[in-house]
Amino acid sequence: MIALRDVRKSFGTNLVLDGISLDVSQGEVVCVIGVSGSGKSTLLRCVNGLESYDSGEVVVDGRRVDRDKHHIVAIREKVAMVFQRFNLFPHRTALENVIEGPVYVKREPREQAIERARALLVRVGLAGKEDAYPHRLSGGQQQRVAIARALAMQPKAILFDEPTSALDPELVGEVLAVMRLLAGEGMTMIVVTHEMGFAREVADRVLFLDRGCIAADAPPEDFFGAQTNERICAFLGQIAKP
Repeated sequence: MIALRDVRKSFGTNLVLDGISLDVSQGEVVCVIGVSGSGKSTLLRCVNGLESYDSGEVVVDGRRVDRDKHHIVAIREKVAMVFQRFNLFPHRTALENVIEGPVYVKREPREQAIERARALLVRVGLAGKEDAYPHRLSGGQQQRVAIARALAMQPKAILFDEPTSALDPELVGEVLAVMRLLAGEGMTMIVVTHEMGFAREVADRVLFLDRGCIAADAPPEDFFGAQTNERICAFLGQIAKP
């Protein structure tokens, strides 16, 4: 479904991705963890074309990710992204945010898009919030609108870039619950996260990025249960501290 081959990306003299190779199969959930600056977000942004990469190759559902605008549009219809900061349109209601892509990008009939958007808002636990503007919603509710917006494009995969890091602790669970639901339904997901409980419970594989390289790629039971890499052990120890 998603393949990266020897992908390199630098910002000036800073090498952020150093020869990343990765395959993500249809229906697989891959959690990506690591310290800040290890290249996690850049990896996601290269997959959906928000960042161009310097060398190597990224392929999504058989189509190479490159700088061709038509290719980028086609890729983003197949691979949606949920950001850390929601990125909702503040002057549009929850429903209007969800129908934006289907109506203006995919040119779907408005009534059809509205019908599906209402169903998606119910699916993410926001029944009755269709007419609410973002400033009237909690952070967790805004992030669930963002997930509904991603689902409205009927993607084959969703990229999550630390979707709970901007939330108050008491709101994290409601977003993770929706993500667990999607994983259970077979949605292909790459999730950059610091939620180790979620990675342990939901991921098919856990990747640890270190200085732009994949230092570990293993099922969660192996990654968390028999870890010998000193840098990973130190990271997990820091995450576990209150």
